Amino acid sequence: MNWTRKELDAMELSRMDAILASEEAIEPSSGFLAAVLEQVQEEARTPAPIPFPWKRAVPGFVLAAVVFGWGAVELARMGVPAMKEISFAAPRLPVALALPLQQTGWVALALGVSLASWLLARRLAGRSGLL
Repeated sequence: MNWTRKELDAMELSRMDAILASEEAIEPSSGFLAAVLEQVQEEARTPAPIPFPWKRAVPGFVLAAVVFGWGAVELARMGVPAMKEISFAAPRLPVALALPLQQTGWVALALGVSLASWLLARRLAGRSGLL
């Protein structure tokens, strides 16, 4: 006998229907439902995870990017001989101006560090209710 593809598919489907119809209905065990409900309730009781403090992390990321970028520029400037034609040097100033500008830079750095430490201390103390 020569069966066509459609006839073979129909016979296969009827055979599968017969197998599936003859099987018992699958029911969960008696403690399964209680165990699942207990797990769901336990999950509902757990507190939500603490969100990541992006507002506090962004300045650190920016600082790290600046440091790595500056390091890359310095590495390229010192490592590639072709870069020697490009001058990254500061403009030449008279000696009478160079020393006061250098001291001004140190004073500005000290003021910046002082401001940053004061702001950090104020922020930390503000949380405890001291301010």
